[in-house]
Formats: sequence, C-alpha cells, structure tokens
Amino acid sequence: MQFKRRLESRIIISFLLFGTLLSGLFAVTALGMRQYLENVLINETLTTDLEEWLDGLLEGSAVSVGFSSRYYAYTARPQNVRSGLPSALPNDWELRAQVVQLMALPTGIHSVETSEHIYKVAVDKRQDLWGYVIYDSTPNPRENWLLAAFLASAFVLFSMLALLLARWSAGRVMAPVTDLARRIKDMGDDIHHEPLAVNYVDDEVGQLAGVLDEYADRLTALVVRDKEFNADVSHELRTPLAVIRSATELLMAQPDLDERTRTRLMRIDRAARQCTELTEALLHLVRAERANHSTGEYYRMDRVVEEVIDFKRNQLGRKPVEVSLNIDDSFLVCAPEAVIAVAIGNLIGNAFKYTPQGHVDITVRNGKVIVEDTGPGLENDDLQRIFTRHYRGSSATGKGSGLGLAIVQRFCELYGWRVRIEPRTDGGLRATLDFSQEQQ
Repeated sequence: MQFKRRLESRIIISFLLFGTLLSGLFAVTALGMRQYLENVLINETLTTDLEEWLDGLLEGSAVSVGFSSRYYAYTARPQNVRSGLPSALPNDWELRAQVVQLMALPTGIHSVETSEHIYKVAVDKRQDLWGYVIYDSTPNPRENWLLAAFLASAFVLFSMLALLLARWSAGRVMAPVTDLARRIKDMGDDIHHEPLAVNYVDDEVGQLAGVLDEYADRLTALVVRDKEFNADVSHELRTPLAVIRSATELLMAQPDLDERTRTRLMRIDRAARQCTELTEALLHLVRAERANHSTGEYYRMDRVVEEVIDFKRNQLGRKPVEVSLNIDDSFLVCAPEAVIAVAIGNLIGNAFKYTPQGHVDITVRNGKVIVEDTGPGLENDDLQRIFTRHYRGSSATGKGSGLGLAIVQRFCELYGWRVRIEPRTDGGLRATLDFSQEQQ
C-alpha cells in the first residue's frame, strides 16, 4: 500500500506518533515507578521502625503503642497470643476479625486487604517477643486524581511539543526538496536550463539534483536532435514536392490530354498537396508554436472538410460505404489550413479505412466536426490507449504506423482544441474534433 500524503506530512505524522508514544510510555513508567518506589520505601520504613522499636522495648506482657491514624504497632508474648485483642489495631472490623491470622503471619512484610482498605503488615518474631506494625496503605482518591491529572497534562503538553518540533523539523528537512521542486517548475519549457546541483550541498538532495541534471542533459540532447532531424526532413521535402506540383500543373495545362491521364495527374497533384500540408503541419509541431497568421486569416470549416473528403475518398476504393456530409452551421477557425486539414483528415481517413461497409456520416455544427462510422469499433482497452504513439487497436488490419491520432492530439494541445473518440450505441465509432474553445 502506497501512502498518498505529502512527504512533509509523513515526517510530521511519524514524529508526532513517536512523541505521543514516548509521552505515553513516560506516563506508564511514572505510574509503575511510583508504585514500585512506594512499596520499597514503605517496606523498608516498616521493617526499620519495627526492629528499632523492639530493640528498645523492655520485656513485659502485651504492650500496645499507636504511632498515628494510619500507623499502628503492638507487641505480644508468644504464650499470650490469644489472650486478647490488641487495642492498637485499626478500627476496621474485618481486620480485627483476622487478628488470629495476623498473629500467625511469619516474619517479613505482608499485604492484607479488606473490602475498604489495603494494609502493609510488618512482622518480627523473636524468641520471646513478637512485634507487629500495620500501615494503612489505601490509596488516597484525591492524590490519585491529582497524579492522573498531572500525567494527562504532561502527556498533552509533550504531544503538542512533539507536534511543534515535528513541524519545525519537517520544514527544515523538506526545505531543500521544496526548493529543488520549485527550481524544476521554474525551468518551464526552455530546454536550456541552469544546472541544479550547484545550488545544494553534497547530500541526498544534491545527489538527486545531480542525477536530474544528467537526465535533463540527455533528454535535451535527444529532443534537440529529434527536432533538428524533423525540421531538416520537413524542410528538404518542400523542394521535391514543389517540383512535383509544378510539373503536374504544366502537364495538366496541355490541351491534348485524355480524360484518363488528366484524372491520374489530378490524383498526383492531390497527393503532392497533401504531402505539402503534412510537411507544413509537422513543422509547426516541431516548432511547437501556434502559427496564427499575421494577417489573421480564418478558414471556413465546411470548405476544408469538403476538400478533405474529396481527397480521402479514394481510400474507400470499391467498398460499399456511403459518405454523407451534413453542414448545419459552418464556422471559421484561425489556424494554418494545413494543420486543420491534417487533423480532420486523420479522423476521416480512419473512418474510411476501417469501415468495410455501411456509411460514414460527417457533421459540421456548433464549432465541431463529428465523424461517425459503422466500422467494427474498438474495445475499452483500445480506447484508453488510442492516442498513444505507434499504438493500433487489437482489431486493426492493413498497414499503419499508429501515428495519426497522436498527431491530432498534439495539434489539439497546441491550439487548444479537444478531440474525443467514443463508441456508438449501434456499432462503430464517433470521433469529435471540438474547435469551440478556439472560437472563444
């Protein structure tokens, strides 16, 4: 089981539990030591007093002496044990009823309990004289209450001190970690950052900062290399694509072309145009910038969708799939046309590709483009990972790199759009590209 509390809270809770446990153990130990020392002192006092008293007494018949209201002593001759009740006994009828048993106790310290009192009885039996000292050790309720109140107050005070010390200690311990987290957060998206380890001593936090510096350097080198490669490839593709489109336009301008050749040239021109749009869109991703035109140019969504459908229609081949476009209300989007076309084209292209028969319905309304198909759909596990790079559904067929939806997701993050793919109740999928956030 993993704790989901902050590290500082864990330190405070651990320190508080330790302090509370220590306070509890102190209270229990104090009670135990009090009881033990009280017993030892009483036993030693009773034994010493009895010995000194007997040593100083003259020989004679039963002699009774009362020391205090809780301290009683008397002596007796062995031959006169049953001759009468010593007057020095406490006024406790239960104890007085046990006088014969008391007289029979051997030398030493004994405890005798009645219903209301607890007595300590010291016995010293010499050859011709027996001595007894009785001490009423019944706990005083007021003393017990005061002791309990004192220990409870000490327990609460120590617990509060433990909490304060825990908060102070946790703050001191977590200060370098908090500072490291703040520095990492302030780094932002800039791939060039100041080293972290130089700000800390060579302890655990300093070692962590050093490891983060090394990881950041490796990651930065990887990102830079990836961006440079993608940018170089995208840039270098522009020239051959421009040549292809120029040559195609020149060929299509010839008046003696037959219809079949003209159709093929138009397909080549559309493919070159799509590659150009994709190259431009990938360049925007590499630069990670919202490329709003300086002229503030907007594009009508109905026109872009119509062009994408016309270009993607060849993916249907001869499959019995009916395509319908419903434009309830068109809208404008301020973004590069290539980016809009690639984002919508991936959704429509997937619907065309994975629908073996039935229909594909495309709707433009309320700032959204909705693509619905009657294909096989996806399992729940596939839907959870559908935007992961290079991931294809378990039922996917044919060729594919699994990058299309990941690219759509990247565009949505870059331009503030939203994309959602969900199953339809009657089979197939519904893909929604929401531009409404961009419209606000």
